[in-house]
Amino acid sequence: MTAAKPVRHELRGRAVLVTIDNPPVNVIGQAVRAGLVEALDFAAAEIGAGRAERVVLTGAGRAFVAGADAKEFDGPALEPHLPDVLERITALPALAAINGAALGGGFEIALACRVRIAAPDALLGLPEVTLGVVPGSGGTQRLPRLIGLARAVPLVASGRLVKGDEAAELGLVDQLAEDPLAAALEIGLDGRPPVDALPAAEPDVAAIEAARAAAAKRQKGQTAPVEAIELMAGSAEWPLQEGLARERETFLRLRAGPQARALRHMFFAERAAGMPPALRGLPARQIDSALVAGGGTMGAAIAYALSNAGIGITLLEHNAEAAARARDNVAKLFDDAVRRGKLESAEAARRLEELFSFLHGEDAALPPVDLAIEAVFEDLAVKRALFARLSAELPDSTILATNTSYLDPDTIAADIRAPERFLGLHFFAPAHVMRLLEIVRTAETSPRTLAAGFALARRLGKVAVEAGICDGFIGNRILKRYRQTADIMLIEGALPWEIDAALTGFGMAMGVYAAQDLSGLDIAHANRRRKGHEAGTRHVPIADLMVEKAGRLGRKTGAGWYDYEDGRAVPSAAVAELVVQSSQAVGLLRRSFPPEEVQRRMMLAMMMESFDILGEGIAARAADIDLVEVHGYGFPRWRGGPMKLAEEWGLAAVAGELAALSEADPASWHVPPLLERLARGDGSLWQPTRLPDPAHAG
Repeated sequence: MTAAKPVRHELRGRAVLVTIDNPPVNVIGQAVRAGLVEALDFAAAEIGAGRAERVVLTGAGRAFVAGADAKEFDGPALEPHLPDVLERITALPALAAINGAALGGGFEIALACRVRIAAPDALLGLPEVTLGVVPGSGGTQRLPRLIGLARAVPLVASGRLVKGDEAAELGLVDQLAEDPLAAALEIGLDGRPPVDALPAAEPDVAAIEAARAAAAKRQKGQTAPVEAIELMAGSAEWPLQEGLARERETFLRLRAGPQARALRHMFFAERAAGMPPALRGLPARQIDSALVAGGGTMGAAIAYALSNAGIGITLLEHNAEAAARARDNVAKLFDDAVRRGKLESAEAARRLEELFSFLHGEDAALPPVDLAIEAVFEDLAVKRALFARLSAELPDSTILATNTSYLDPDTIAADIRAPERFLGLHFFAPAHVMRLLEIVRTAETSPRTLAAGFALARRLGKVAVEAGICDGFIGNRILKRYRQTADIMLIEGALPWEIDAALTGFGMAMGVYAAQDLSGLDIAHANRRRKGHEAGTRHVPIADLMVEKAGRLGRKTGAGWYDYEDGRAVPSAAVAELVVQSSQAVGLLRRSFPPEEVQRRMMLAMMMESFDILGEGIAARAADIDLVEVHGYGFPRWRGGPMKLAEEWGLAAVAGELAALSEADPASWHVPPLLERLARGDGSLWQPTRLPDPAHAG
């Protein structure tokens, strides 16, 4: 059976209709480009013979063209190249019937047409900078000619996408129509010129400087936005063909670079995330009602996130006063959504009234819900008592979930009835904002329960990663190693703000000590006391002294690793003195740590723990670890996560550096066995080391 062609063409009346049909979203690969060349040659012949007067390009299904096929970016550019295809389009009386998403190269196809007609719900834009490249087929040169630099530069430099109405207001499209194809077949061309024939945009120094400032603030460290801005600045000065050539050279250079490789890695990792292969096809429990036990900051945010998906919420607290606080916590989240323009006040009030009920007390009758999740404080006895109640009073069909960050879910669920319905759903704070969700499997969790967890994550718009049980699961286990490494440099000679500056300079969202001040030093302190000093690790007492002796708990007490002046963090002389005294107390001669050494050590620590996690089967895929770090801990997306970064540095080089560190400090460093094996060329980093086992007990 002959495979269907990805591009169809036909004569329809006086128009040559060209339909891009490359499911699911009509991305542009080599076969599509070749098909377009064939179709455009046909169109040119029909128009030349007088049998047609126009060519109309559209997409099959729900997309026009959702961009280039990023899988091709790892190899050499393949002919025919898209700029050459677009040159053929500009020579014809072409119209774009934009029936759905027109992104990246898809929107560049539309820009090559003389008329653009879009459906009102179509999504348009040039998001290439989010993949570490610039538009490569005229986007930075044609869009300014069409709508001017003031409008074009912010769109391209940020990669922001717009829907039909805004696209029309900005001038990206000429007309909106419920049926763009019908409109394109009928609209008069009126001698409309191609964008290439329009004059260059007027120079706009203010727009360019504003874009540079925005990129420096919001896209710090990223190359593509800066290069895109410079290309658009040049579009006002260069002849079009020179601008197109410069743009193409920049695109090809950037797509072979480390930032583009890292961003492509994240793009494909996110696409592959979700339901693990072993769980696909299992019927997933539909969750329409949930009980959230605990209405503090985390519990209220979990309840709010669930309600945003239309799930009815019962929020359980231990007494009437706590239930009233829980209601206030939820109401504040709705008020914030109204203040930010996310919700109308009437809709917020309706949701709070119709989707939420509040219970309190040990005698309160629990409703038969689909899901019960606890968000009480990290005390094993409290959690076990709660689940004993939930297990006894809720139907066996109710999925039971813990939001614990560190405690052992197997121990929490040791005595519940029907343990196959229990799992961990580890949300990250704030739960209604952070996209990451660690789904923790226990020894008894059934495949159907796991499938329900992943289905819920998809419904909530979360990036879901499966994790096995260990202290801290994936993310917090890496965080513990990360903090320990920072503390060792602290006692050896660095200061907190020096380490933080190096990390933010590397691209981390926050420094390790600023982040501790934000969350509260008492939280990590309580966890250290619970675990005790672990054998085989190097003990650094400074963080404990901060809490126990100095009483500095972070922002909430106005003093932590930093002093706070009018809410602004400033280096603390008292902390600097405490750090220096701690070094002297253990007989260490302090030395300086250049930012590059801080960055390298902190990344090596993350890599070391990540390879252990992967090798132990706590994470199923290396890419899952990268998703956790990027979406949960502020790792720079454009560096791809610790596992992708390890690949960029070279696995053998990473193993060698860890071996050298281990020789000097064996209590803090080692070479993970999995890394040793992969560094020898035995296996692939990106092949799953452990696949989820559908034959769990239960």
